[in-house]
Amino acid sequence: MSEKIRPPLKWAGGKKQLLPQYAALFPQDYRHYLEPMVGGGACLFYLRPQRAVIIDSNPELINFYTVVRDRLESLLEDLSRHVNEPDYYYTIRALDVATLTPVQRASRFLYLNKTGYNGLWRENRAGKHNVPFGRYKNPRYADRESLEQARRVLKNCLILHGDFSLALEHAGAGDFVYLDPPYHPLSTTANFTGYTLGSFPESEQVRLAQVFRELSDRGCLVMESNSDTPLIWDIYQGFNISTVSARRAINCRPDRRGPVTEVVIRNYG
Repeated sequence: MSEKIRPPLKWAGGKKQLLPQYAALFPQDYRHYLEPMVGGGACLFYLRPQRAVIIDSNPELINFYTVVRDRLESLLEDLSRHVNEPDYYYTIRALDVATLTPVQRASRFLYLNKTGYNGLWRENRAGKHNVPFGRYKNPRYADRESLEQARRVLKNCLILHGDFSLALEHAGAGDFVYLDPPYHPLSTTANFTGYTLGSFPESEQVRLAQVFRELSDRGCLVMESNSDTPLIWDIYQGFNISTVSARRAINCRPDRRGPVTEVVIRNYG
């Protein structure tokens, strides 16, 4: 892997910083790659699979990846009109995506991701993006090189909008499935699941564990990242669980952006 590809988005819970630790945990040989909760796609862009299926429940994210793959020149043209100013930012943020073309939606999505505070994509209960302006001096939202690199990877991907269980319709024996869910909270006040409309409660963690087991039973190589909590250790009993050290950078309080222990669950050695 001589070429290093930067993920095109900054994403809450992104795995870029953990890739040096993950490298030894990825399987060496597999058929197809599936990532049913793709998010920022750090592992996808690191592995650069020849055939992949990526899925996410965020329609704006999936539209963005689809446009990067299929209409990059149109996207770059639209990105060139944006300006890094507060009033303009809030105007773009307030747009109704239902009135926009797919290219305009993708352009808005990337612009807000690069210029919003801390790179967050957060929605209120009405499903509206509500992150304030970030006041960055020179955000790179029209980065041709980065987007062209991403397109080369996405050209090999089937891109789907949907629930993580959709992986069960596409995964087969010998495939590698990487799961990166919203993490189980370390405490009742440390909930890290609320960046998009809806949430990922304990019941969803249990349902994800059921999908993990079903994928394992059909012969897939399955790996998942999650928080180091008693619930996670309990619902993944019988699987290979390793720990890694991560630094969480997205927090409103800088003193809480320190190192935390996370787990990696695998059904292989």
